[in-house]
Amino acid sequence: MTAVSTDTTGLPAFPGEHNARCPFDPPGEYTQWRKTVGLRRAVWKDTPVWVVSRHEDIRAALADHRMSADTGELQSFSGIDNPPPVFPRMDDPEHARLRRMFTKDFTVKRVNSMRPQIEKMAHQFIDQLISKGHPADLVRDYALPIPSLVISLMLGVPYKDHEFFQRHSTTMSTIHATKEDKGEAAFALFGYLQDLVARKEAEPGDDLISRVLREHVATDELDRVALVMNGLILLFAGHETTANAIALATLALLRNPDQAARMRETDDPAVLATAVEELLRYLPIVHALVARIAKDDVEIAGQHIKAGEVLLMNLPAGNRDAAFVPDPDTLYLDRHARGHLGFGYGIHQCLGQTLARAEMQVALPVLLRRLPDLRLAVPFEELRFRHDMNIYGVHELPVAW
Repeated sequence: MTAVSTDTTGLPAFPGEHNARCPFDPPGEYTQWRKTVGLRRAVWKDTPVWVVSRHEDIRAALADHRMSADTGELQSFSGIDNPPPVFPRMDDPEHARLRRMFTKDFTVKRVNSMRPQIEKMAHQFIDQLISKGHPADLVRDYALPIPSLVISLMLGVPYKDHEFFQRHSTTMSTIHATKEDKGEAAFALFGYLQDLVARKEAEPGDDLISRVLREHVATDELDRVALVMNGLILLFAGHETTANAIALATLALLRNPDQAARMRETDDPAVLATAVEELLRYLPIVHALVARIAKDDVEIAGQHIKAGEVLLMNLPAGNRDAAFVPDPDTLYLDRHARGHLGFGYGIHQCLGQTLARAEMQVALPVLLRRLPDLRLAVPFEELRFRHDMNIYGVHELPVAW
């Protein structure tokens, strides 16, 4: 096997910096990367990687069985020695075997049964927002609580502990946090879930953790440490991405009032579903979390990739590819954007995508209808975007109505 280069000299950092004047758009250099023959070499976590930026090439790479999801970059996530594998970082057949243990809690039927409950939560949080008065932080008071409460209920995690979890997960998501700080945060979260699993064994409930304990741990298909590790991934992903998607989508709609009116004035589920798909396409939530490592020498987009080299999927760039949709830099809620890369692609496509869609399809129209005069409480230029985080969005969203 040919030696893999570790030279990062002269390579750009990935992910790149968003333009402060166009924070909804991916970094400007991504457009040029899409036009360049082959792939772009860049630096990610101090490592040289290949960045895949075209929609077609990303789908091809994610569907290629010669690409492994086991990149090793989550080995320190738990803060423990020799952590067990998690299904997003496994290859088939073990990936499929483990993923199936969690799938039934995220089916369309299961999620649809939760929609009335999600809508009730949305109204309750808006009632609280109104009672407190404005200005309010829409991230803290609405966008974050809804997915946090939903995933907590699904997993059986007490919602009263959400501030503890949010504090440590923020550290885990910060790109420039030290390895030591991330290790401490990961260890705290892992210990919390470990204690929770032990309590669920003694006093099971009607939740995912109790079910997996009963159906798979008790039958020795899965050990407790693996349940803790995968439960931690679900808890982290179940609120972090959707919370930022709701907040950033709200901001995008406030900046595009004609599109906001389209969502506010319809109660057609099909129209709302189409609108959410377009928001997921348009907004660059996931920066650089979808990585693959070549198991053999391969060719992707005309680029020779050596075995052992890492590929990063540039999902924001792929979603803005004019070869995928015309006029890709325009937000148009009636656009049929199915096939976007917001949830990845292929066998590792996001397990919770149905739940995330439902939360956005409920939370956004409820917000726009209940607060038709919603507006920013500060100048747009003063907003702090999450350039320093693995999941993009806004740190706070001060609003009035």
